[in-house]
Amino acid sequence: MSASTLRIALVGNPNCGKTALFNQLTGGRQKVANYAGVTVERKEGRFTAPSGRVLQILDLPGAYSLDANSPDEQITHDVCAGNYPGEAPPDLIVCVADATNLRLHLRFVLEVQRLGRPVVLALNMMDTARQRGIVIDVPELQRRLGLPVVETVAVKRGGARGLIERVDGEVPPAAPAQVGDAAGRADLHAQVRELLTATVTMPRTTAELDDALDRWTLHPVFGLAILAVVMFLVFQAVYSIGKPMTDAIADGFDWMGGHAATLMPAGPLQSLVTDGLFGGLGTVLGFLPEILVLFLFIIVLEESGYLPRAAFLLDRLMLSVGLTGRSFIPLLSSFACAIPGIMGTRSITDPRDRLTTILIAPLMTCSARLPVYALLIGAFIPIHYVFGVFNLQGVVLFALYLAGILGAMLVGWVMKHIRRDKSEHALMMELPSYRMPKLRDVAIGLYERGMIFLKRLTGVILGLTVLMWFLSTFPGAPEGATQPAIEYSFAGYIGRALQYVFAPIGFNWQISLALIPAFAARETAVAALATVYLVGGEAAGGLGHALAGQIPLASALSLLVWFAYAPQCMSTLAIIKRETDSWRNVAISFSYMFVMAYAASFIVYQVARMLT
Repeated sequence: MSASTLRIALVGNPNCGKTALFNQLTGGRQKVANYAGVTVERKEGRFTAPSGRVLQILDLPGAYSLDANSPDEQITHDVCAGNYPGEAPPDLIVCVADATNLRLHLRFVLEVQRLGRPVVLALNMMDTARQRGIVIDVPELQRRLGLPVVETVAVKRGGARGLIERVDGEVPPAAPAQVGDAAGRADLHAQVRELLTATVTMPRTTAELDDALDRWTLHPVFGLAILAVVMFLVFQAVYSIGKPMTDAIADGFDWMGGHAATLMPAGPLQSLVTDGLFGGLGTVLGFLPEILVLFLFIIVLEESGYLPRAAFLLDRLMLSVGLTGRSFIPLLSSFACAIPGIMGTRSITDPRDRLTTILIAPLMTCSARLPVYALLIGAFIPIHYVFGVFNLQGVVLFALYLAGILGAMLVGWVMKHIRRDKSEHALMMELPSYRMPKLRDVAIGLYERGMIFLKRLTGVILGLTVLMWFLSTFPGAPEGATQPAIEYSFAGYIGRALQYVFAPIGFNWQISLALIPAFAARETAVAALATVYLVGGEAAGGLGHALAGQIPLASALSLLVWFAYAPQCMSTLAIIKRETDSWRNVAISFSYMFVMAYAASFIVYQVARMLT
């Protein structure tokens, strides 16, 4: 490493703005949100200061104390203490503190200072503090702490200028290291009280607006009703806003596929382009608007500070199934993808609760399932308005998400009653102030989500789509064949073999075949079905039209339920192995979800057959 490179670790309590500061310094696009537990891994970036010095910035997981109680807090402790494997200790620790909540944050600052390393205190959210009438005597606070104190506003351009100027200068001297014990921790509390008395003037401990809103959002009855209405409206918006754009994209790809067919000679290459690329990939790409609409609302809820309130409201309900409200945030993250949700369980201190959350996180309806849901709902559920207001398709989508949640609660309840430790662990978490979502953060979040989808589309989904086209096209029909050519393809043989397993739940051979690539990436099920039906010449009028004509409503409902509970993708199983270091837990996760999906689909299929 260059001698001019300075290693800086950003540390602080959860939700203090470390990651927003990291993004501003490094130009990174790490996820930021207005709740605790977003950063659970060590992130690294670089920044060149005005002097030309290179700053290597480490964004460490939020921690309430250096006495680590969870895996993410252990990472922060080890890096700051110089015990992180294969890594030198940081040259400078920047301790980020929320200026509106110094009563909580200063204790951690004092703990970090006792490590005996150079420390700079960044008072973040100073604009919000001033708006609330909080006055901080920064020079006096700096004098009493004996370390540099700078003001920052991490979410505003130029809000880190003071910090940059300070870290670009001479590294401050380190205080003598001190050993912590029970008496030392009591001293910390006394020091915090003295510092607050001498340097901070607050008109009130909480914001007036927060208190007014919390009287409704945290009410045991009205709060739950508000939460239910909010989530219901989110799924209504997916269809009301996203569906027209999805239809427009589908029409565009149909036009391009037809135009390509007229420009290319008939043959395998034409089939690959029109059936595989425009038909398969184009069908999946068409669902991007609905995915982005869903994430728009989730990001806004994250940024506003509402989600921790939802966790608080659901704490009692989650206790009934052996969890606490702290599991809510990782489970909510799993609606995007189970992988970051499972990694987010590192903030859960109790090992029992953490394992339970890991095993049920895949039951949350990840965004990869949304194309399958949208396809089948659009094909089989009529556009009808319940009470003249609510789109029936949105109601069904909401029911599918609810089914995943109820399934997770059922599994959690079962695990609670089969484990030895049946004790309950109370939820303790910080409720952040309400904030208006920042347009830049919302835009970055949507951009990142869209890019993740497109990378999967042009990576694993493209590869699997081409493979599915090959299997559906070759070896071709023999001379004198009486059935469609696809019946004699590799796909036809494989699908019919699998149908023996899935016929009891209503799946034809095409659906059975599509379940294989779906195990690598959920969205590929749509591309696989589109490719198989297009190659078979049965998708005139679009995939939805083909499905509606080829399979009964009972099979469609069974398939929807299958995807609500079926084993997650290979990447999710791999992250379960990494986080738990146990192949046994991987086997448990896959097995229980397969049995659950098969049983639920069997019941739905048989009941639907009798009723339709």
